[in-house]
Amino acid sequence: MRAVLDDAEKLLCALILLAMTVLGFLNIIVRYLTSYSFAATEEILINGFLLLTIFGAAIAARRGEHLAVTLVFDMLPGRGRQVLLWLSTGLSVLLMLLSAWYCFQLVQNQFQSGVVSPGLQVPAWYYTVGLPLGFLLIVVRLVQHAIRTSRQMSGQEAGHHG
Repeated sequence: MRAVLDDAEKLLCALILLAMTVLGFLNIIVRYLTSYSFAATEEILINGFLLLTIFGAAIAARRGEHLAVTLVFDMLPGRGRQVLLWLSTGLSVLLMLLSAWYCFQLVQNQFQSGVVSPGLQVPAWYYTVGLPLGFLLIVVRLVQHAIRTSRQMSGQEAGHHG
């Protein structure tokens, strides 16, 4: 179970990408054989790309591969690096929590208003319910990475002083 939780975003991305690939392929076959296409595939694929982006960002956050400018960080001594690590993590967490909150508000609004998608006429919140969860997952992965990095930096400092 722990392995599933550790790699939740990877599994979600794989499933979403597989579904998008199959749907896109089927749409091409139907269009080729009948000169018609599945009208709703575009809305499903667009929302799939959005979810791939969010969960892909969680993968990058966990690995510490998110976009970063490290010029100042690299010039600082060990304690300064720790402070800057936690400051940048705190600001990133704040941004992701605000994003999760606003996406949650969007889902609530879509649910309460009963708005439906243009192609399939399904409730629009079906597509957006994963967004606040994705942003919360990014928060978890950012904190995990910061803890791991902080411990590594502390270990390096101990090695230099001991």
